[in-house]
Amino acid sequence: MVLLAFLYGSVAICRLTIRGAPYGLQAQVRSTNDDVLACIEICLNILSESKYQREIEVATDLARAAGAVLLRHYYSPFLVEQKINALNEIEEVTAADREANELIVSRLLREFPDDGILAEESSDTEQRLTKDRVWLIDPMDGTKNFVQRDGDFAVQIGLAVGGESIAGVVYQPVRGVLYRAERGHGAWIEEAEKPAARMAVSKQIETTEMILASSRSHRSPRMERVVREFGFKKEMRRGSVGVKIGLIAEQQADLYLHLSPGTKQWDTCAPEIILEEAGGRLTDLFGRPLRYNGLRIDNRNGVVGTNGVAHAMVIESLAPLLREFGREPV
Repeated sequence: MVLLAFLYGSVAICRLTIRGAPYGLQAQVRSTNDDVLACIEICLNILSESKYQREIEVATDLARAAGAVLLRHYYSPFLVEQKINALNEIEEVTAADREANELIVSRLLREFPDDGILAEESSDTEQRLTKDRVWLIDPMDGTKNFVQRDGDFAVQIGLAVGGESIAGVVYQPVRGVLYRAERGHGAWIEEAEKPAARMAVSKQIETTEMILASSRSHRSPRMERVVREFGFKKEMRRGSVGVKIGLIAEQQADLYLHLSPGTKQWDTCAPEIILEEAGGRLTDLFGRPLRYNGLRIDNRNGVVGTNGVAHAMVIESLAPLLREFGREPV
């Protein structure tokens, strides 16, 4: 085994090679002298036993395969239909959503027949409520963006155990970018022709200097009020929840807010573990943990994603605004 750690400009790099074969794993963090030691620790953690390695491998393969399905439809003419979801909301859906969903669900059931499934384009049953391990699947997070052909959609496959997000994969087919994470083993980004790199969130705590990852769609008056009160100067407007959370994990943004109860459990399960393993946090608007595989599938208390160090401050600053809006935890 060869372990090489060094500073390259402002980045600490660590490479792990065993028996002459590069693992293709690379850890990158903001540099101080101590960060080289942090890189070494990251690489050594790779050697520790991965409890969910097979699950991550299967989910990664499926995300890429489903992404190929989405791209085949994306670059061809397609019809847009409307559906009524489990919460009696009208949403757009395409054949691409359904085909990708079937591919993912059928393979997961073959690979892990004892697990439960909660997938956006599959009929929900109470059988999953009896399972400790449940897969939460959004075959295409960002259907509206797919229809608009702006590229901001993603395949999301998350695994919850005991109601907590444990492992997850988010794949953006147009960018060719994949995020993956497992509890205790870091969050990693895979891009074409690059070694996998460990992600780390920013350390920004000044709200006026934070970059907000926000929705491309029309913004509510309440969200406008929050933006004014926090004094955000910069925003990155993107589509999918997984894409926006990924921006925080990639250190391109610092904060994501979703005030309404519109997100579902499959929107946040995979992104949550990715953000947390990158050093961030994802909770409801009141700072409480998100729970998965509940009877209700929506995140009724909204969602806040941050770089972690600013999370408590963001929750505290939100509190008076939520009271003004008449929002209470349910």
